[in-house]
Amino acid sequence: MTTVSPAPSMQLRELVFGAACAAAVRAAARLGVADALGDAPATPEDLAAAVKTEPRALRRLLRALSCYGIFAETEDGKFVHTSMSRLLRDDDPHSLRYISLWCTEPWTWDAWPRLDEAVRSGRSVFQEIYGKGFFDYLHEDAHDSAHVFNRAMTTSSKQSAEELAELLDLTGVSSVADIGGGQGHVLASLLEKHPALRGTLLDLPRVVEKADPSLRPGGALADRVRIVPGDCREDIPVEADLYIIKNILEWDDDSTRRTLRNVLAVARPGARVVVIENLVDDTPSMKFTTAMDLMLLLNVGGAKHTKQSLVERITEAGLRVGEIRPVNAYLHAFECSVPG
Repeated sequence: MTTVSPAPSMQLRELVFGAACAAAVRAAARLGVADALGDAPATPEDLAAAVKTEPRALRRLLRALSCYGIFAETEDGKFVHTSMSRLLRDDDPHSLRYISLWCTEPWTWDAWPRLDEAVRSGRSVFQEIYGKGFFDYLHEDAHDSAHVFNRAMTTSSKQSAEELAELLDLTGVSSVADIGGGQGHVLASLLEKHPALRGTLLDLPRVVEKADPSLRPGGALADRVRIVPGDCREDIPVEADLYIIKNILEWDDDSTRRTLRNVLAVARPGARVVVIENLVDDTPSMKFTTAMDLMLLLNVGGAKHTKQSLVERITEAGLRVGEIRPVNAYLHAFECSVPG
């Protein structure tokens, strides 16, 4: 059957109602609809009873989501899972439930309408909206949102950590440093895969105090790990064969330069540096990465890189750029080295 694309006027109408789609995904995630739907088709009435909603309203929500391939409606009016709706389940190994909630948190609905202001100024609008910086707001005023953020970042980090561990060849590497490594999921994956490897996790004090339990005292990997509280933009007091810098070079250019130069200042000649980032010119995932880029502009004034801009920043810092490889559908690894 030939599929006819909507006319441009209808495509634009659909796009400007994008908030409805995002809100529908958020509602389904908050209600737990995907968890309530099993392998068998279910009526909206059965699902409504399970998630405690009004049946007709739930049918309307499911029908809207099915237009985007999230759930599907059968000929007899029941609903079944699709590959996307399963990603809203908590028990799916690739679950995106908390990432879906994070990208639609209440603050996002305050910030997105002011994107034109951010584009005019080139700066975040967050301070003007809430009277304080993004992370201060999360940790001081929006504890529920901070919890969602932490769950979303944990989910994302664990999924990409496993892929990165499979990608990296650690022949000849005995020590690795995860710089700005959050809770250390990448480091934990590498240590689990390479039993002789030793590692260091460096991030802000309030971040590393919540490090993966396997890395903290008493954890399965603790005897091979050093946890260093610190700010990589100020100092990196860590020597290693391999430095990993994942998704932290997306703030302002000055922070990026300082972080890379701090690595160069401490790393011995020949050490490897692997930079992992999303790219806004990566065609298969551009709708996703350019959206993240705009969100960064809104909340912290940061930016995602193009391949060229990241290579330029790395080279300016004094590192040599080698192979650039995809980690997954939306991340790239830049293999770099410290000159001799």
